Amino acid sequence: MVNGGIALEKRGLIAIQNVRKSFPQGETGELLVLNDVNLRFEPGEFISLIGPSGCGKSTLLRIIAGLAQTDSGVVTLDGERIVRPGFERGLVFQDPTLFPWMTIYENIAYGLRSRGVYREEKRTIPDFFQLVGLEGFEKSYPHHLSGGMAQRAALARALVNRPKVLLLDEPLGALDAFTRMNMQDEILKIWREQRMTMVMVTHDVDEAIYMAERIVVMSARPAKIENVITVEIGHPRRRDDPEFLELRAEILRILHFAGTRADLEYHL
Repeated sequence: MVNGGIALEKRGLIAIQNVRKSFPQGETGELLVLNDVNLRFEPGEFISLIGPSGCGKSTLLRIIAGLAQTDSGVVTLDGERIVRPGFERGLVFQDPTLFPWMTIYENIAYGLRSRGVYREEKRTIPDFFQLVGLEGFEKSYPHHLSGGMAQRAALARALVNRPKVLLLDEPLGALDAFTRMNMQDEILKIWREQRMTMVMVTHDVDEAIYMAERIVVMSARPAKIENVITVEIGHPRRRDDPEFLELRAEILRILHFAGTRADLEYHL
């Protein structure tokens, strides 16, 4: 229980077994994106997925979210096969995707209304405004907010349903560097308080090192797992720490030898 009444569901164990995913290409062909991917994310872990553009990171995240289906293989959450979206998995995109005609309060409350539990759970909504630092903006509309504040609202909207897993698809990619670093700290704060499983797609090597407990490095399409790196640097992390710089160099080397010279971003 944190922040005056936010109680969590049990944390989520994600198992990805022999996953293959392709998309139709042309009249008879197919574009193979994921090929025999096997991963296991422990309950309460913070995982970053990193790799070249188009390698299948977001596709894998969408499969975990239940928004896409595998050609073969199985993805489970706490032993239950994922076949459709569910409220136990929150999803935050690069674009906050807030409903512009709704106030921030109404946007955050939307998930509770969708589940039919607004009457019972509405008392908890102020706790989520506090959690993401948006007190005082309940009656504002999305166009009143900065990019960082809008993304805070999107986080609260995903968290209000108390998911076991929070899926983050490049959630900070559209922000300026200063706001991005602040939001990294905000997400880490939420993760430390809530200890739910978080899986984040990013192109930013420094972001992955700064935030994650483990980094999954994926190859160019069709994606395979090049390496899974445990980040053994304590929090808070410093971007100029020698261990940080050494790990960055290692990840960039892995990505280079994985056959990509993709546009990799990293912020000092």
